Amino acid sequence: MAAPGAPVTVTVTYSNEKHSIQVASQQEDGEPTLQDMAVLIEQVTGVPVPFQKLIYKGKSLKELEQPLSALGVKNGCKVMLIGKRNSPEEEAELKKLKDLEKSVEQIANKLEEVNKEFTSIQKGFLAKDLQAEALKQLDKRIKGTAEQFMKILEQIDAILLPLYVSKRLLGSICF
Repeated sequence: MAAPGAPVTVTVTYSNEKHSIQVASQQEDGEPTLQDMAVLIEQVTGVPVPFQKLIYKGKSLKELEQPLSALGVKNGCKVMLIGKRNSPEEEAELKKLKDLEKSVEQIANKLEEVNKEFTSIQKGFLAKDLQAEALKQLDKRIKGTAEQFMKILEQIDAILLPLYVSKRLLGSICF
C-alpha cells in the first residue's frame, strides 16, 4: 500500500482507450481524493467531472471528497470511466464563458481600486480643493466599469449552453 499522501497510479479505461494516470493530492500533506482523480481524468479524457461515472470493482465511486484509500483504490488499480465528452460547439461556448469570467475578475479588481481611492478621499487624504475633481474622475471610471459589466452580461446572454452546463458554470461567476 502507498504511504499516506503519496501519489497513486491508476489505469483508467474509457471506451477503447486506456490511460495510466498518477493521482496526487491537491492539498498539502493530504491523501489523493476521488475529486483529485476525477479532475485528472477530465484533463486526460475530456469528460467533465459532472458527467463522469467511475466504476471500481463493480461499484460506482461517487463521494468526491473521499480519499482513494478509503474507497480501496491503490497503486495499479483499474478504474472504468463511463461518460460523455462535450461537443466542440460546447467547448467553444465554455471557453467564451471562461474568458468572460476573467474579464469580470479584472473589472472587479478595477472597482476595488476605485473603492480604495474613494475611501482615501473620504478619510481626508486628499486636499479639499482637489476632492471635487478626483470624485468626478472616480464617477467616470465607475460609469465606464458599469458599461463594461453590461457588455459582459450581453455576451453571457448570447452564449448558448445546454442547461446542465449553464447551471454548473454560471454558479462560479459571482457579481
